[in-house]
Order: sequence, then C-alpha cells, then structure tokens
Amino acid sequence: MALAKRLAAEFIGTALLLAIGGGAGIAAQRLAGGDAAMALLVSALVGAMGLAVLILTFGNISGGLFNPVLTLAQAWRGNLPADHVAPYVAVQVAGAVAGAAAVHGMYGLDFLVAAQQARTGSGQWLGEFVATFGLLCVFIGCGRARPVIAPFAVSAYVMAACWFSSSSAFMNPALTLAKAFGAAGALRPADAPAFALAQLAGGAAATALFAWLHGPARGSLRT
Repeated sequence: MALAKRLAAEFIGTALLLAIGGGAGIAAQRLAGGDAAMALLVSALVGAMGLAVLILTFGNISGGLFNPVLTLAQAWRGNLPADHVAPYVAVQVAGAVAGAAAVHGMYGLDFLVAAQQARTGSGQWLGEFVATFGLLCVFIGCGRARPVIAPFAVSAYVMAACWFSSSSAFMNPALTLAKAFGAAGALRPADAPAFALAQLAGGAAATALFAWLHGPARGSLRT
C-alpha cells in the first residue's frame, strides 16, 4: 500500500476518532441532566464503538493505529518501517487537531483558546501510565494471538480504562495535544507534556514486556 494512502487513512481515522469521542462527550453532558456517571457511561460506550468501527474500516490500509504510541510500538516490533514513523505521527497529530476543531465547530464552541481544566500530579500521571500500559498489552497480545477480535478487544479495553483510570485514560499523545485546546478541552496545555511522557513510558514498558514474552511479532493489528 502506498505511503500516501496509509497516511490519508491515519489522518481521516484519527480525525473521526476525535470527532466521535469529543462530540459524544459534549452531547452526553448536555443530555444527562447533571448525571456525571451516565454521561461518562454513554460517552465511553460511543467512543469505544466508534474506535472499533474505525479500526475495522482503516485497519487493512494503515493498521488503524490513530495513536503515536501504537505507531512507535509497531515500529519497535518491526511491523512498521522506521521511515514511516514520523509521517504517521505527524498525520495523527494533524488529524486529532482537525477532529477536535470539527467538534467545536459543530457545537458552536471556540476552539482557538487554551483549555482550562487542570490535570496534574502523580496520581494523574500514574493513571496515564497504567492505562496506556494496558492498552498496549491488549493491542499487542490480541493482535498477535487473536487478530480477528483485536479491534473489539482494544475498544472494550478503552471503555474500561475510561472508568478505572484516575486520569480519564487519554492514552494517546495526539489526542492529548488536541484536547489541550478549545472551550471543551480536557486539560491545560501546560499539563499535556507530562501526560504524553507517561503515555510513552507506559507504551514502552508494555512493548518491552511483550518483546520478552513473545519475541518477534508474527503480525500486526489488521482485520
């Protein structure tokens, strides 16, 4: 598959992922009547369903990664050429920003402002580390042993992480950056670098673990 087509799939998939997750979050908050648990349940369910559909749609083109941590893990495991990493990450970040901007446009919210919600401290960073570590475990483990069900396993884990993680389980540096802007943004720009570092550390730990457990991967997450 030509690199340009792979990059287009990653850009569109990441943008749609942010649009689905962000739009569902805003709609759920508005419709839940102040019930925070219901809003979280609905937004997590819709976001997870959207992720599964997007992986199934774009997985056979680009791998359906939509996340720089997964991109780096695939390159580490030999499932993505090293010279594809920088273009993949660039379009994933651009797609995330485009998707977040689209959500703000759909709901009439200002995107060209810094988010105000504070997310910092060791508990938040540990939450991102643990959530991202688990995501990579599911991605690599199911991608190798049960590739047909891997999109659903990854999506189910993402929904679970939204509930158990102290940090709301961003697990994606591109999403983290995009969520640092806009009236509906979820963390301040100053808090984003620490989140991204925790995500990268969690992803690296899981990838190293499975390199030891499994050795060289036999295949990537494809459907």
